[in-house]
Amino acid sequence: MIKCITCGAKYSLEEIIYTCKDCGSVLEIMCKPDVSRDIFNCRKSTMWKYKEFMPVDESRIVSLQEGGTPFIKCNKLGDQLGVKLYVKVEGSNPTGSFKDRGMSVGITKALELGVDTVGCASTGNTSASLAAYAARAGLRCIVILPSGKVALGKLAQAMFHGAEVISVEGNFDEALEVITALALDGKIYLLNSVNPFRLEGQKSIGFEIVDDLGWKSPDRIILPVGNAGNISAIWKGVNEFYEADFIKDLPRMTGIQAEGSAPIVNAVRRGAEDIIPVENPETIATAIRIGAPVSALKALRAIYDSDGLAETVTDDEILYSQKLLARSEGIGVEPASAASIAGLRKLVETGEIDKGEEIVCIVTGHLLKDPNTAINACKEPVKVEANVEALSRVLRGL
Repeated sequence: MIKCITCGAKYSLEEIIYTCKDCGSVLEIMCKPDVSRDIFNCRKSTMWKYKEFMPVDESRIVSLQEGGTPFIKCNKLGDQLGVKLYVKVEGSNPTGSFKDRGMSVGITKALELGVDTVGCASTGNTSASLAAYAARAGLRCIVILPSGKVALGKLAQAMFHGAEVISVEGNFDEALEVITALALDGKIYLLNSVNPFRLEGQKSIGFEIVDDLGWKSPDRIILPVGNAGNISAIWKGVNEFYEADFIKDLPRMTGIQAEGSAPIVNAVRRGAEDIIPVENPETIATAIRIGAPVSALKALRAIYDSDGLAETVTDDEILYSQKLLARSEGIGVEPASAASIAGLRKLVETGEIDKGEEIVCIVTGHLLKDPNTAINACKEPVKVEANVEALSRVLRGL
């Protein structure tokens, strides 16, 4: 069953619908299978390990073996900050971001519904993932990008996997408005995070975290927030396992946004139940450069219901944390991903996070999603003659 999170209106799982017909609010899937957690034993470590919690026909699954991503204990960085730190590395998914989880479920549902064309608006990762999964399923894929504001690594992925890419003059929010209108006319099946089936795949991050921790919740989960689907999806996943009595506690959800693109944080600071959109969002972290997140209401509820937090970080803090994570723990992430580490550092410094807390930071996309930013953050290679003496002189001077 699909249910409106505001007025409670209910819709069939077979209906193509993105927002509530009665009140216009966002929707979510109700999924409460009656199973024991023992059923997951000895299954392959992909997100489909938890297939009973995925509201699609398992005989139609479209998969590239997404999920089962590394869960890395970061002792050096954790000791430096005085916390017990784990990093969930979503850049290890097939196209290099967490979006693959949602697209696996969303494209599976598209096949069930019998559609032949799927589409999205994207700042990069969504388009890269949708293009790959649409190719896997044999569906036509339309991608709308905001002009001049997408990292090259992501744009290359979308085009290389066969998507029909159109660049519109405007920002992400304007691109989403245009393609949503096409979807409402029935011309495409929209797979942005307003589609509730997308978040059903992304909630598996929450499943894996508590499974990786030995069937318990961390004290806190910290992650970047852009369109706000992921924080609400992970909270939904952890809650489903809590309601199934698989775990005994729940985490505090902590969302991090860039200073120039922070409608969720601004709302939390006001204690508001909805956002005031940021008209011209700006940040080097393109994946979270979104001023009017479609899942804002869900994200705010996840933060409030979990007694969580929301904080902003500067672009300089993001870039510093990106390099810090790579050079202290060997984990290379795109700028938006590093927002979770930047937020952790800031919240520890301000005393909002207690020493000794068990923290899971989600890093959402691979370093090579935005190669130009990574290259610009480093020094150029030192040039040297091809002989041992010259090389030795340079090494002594470094």
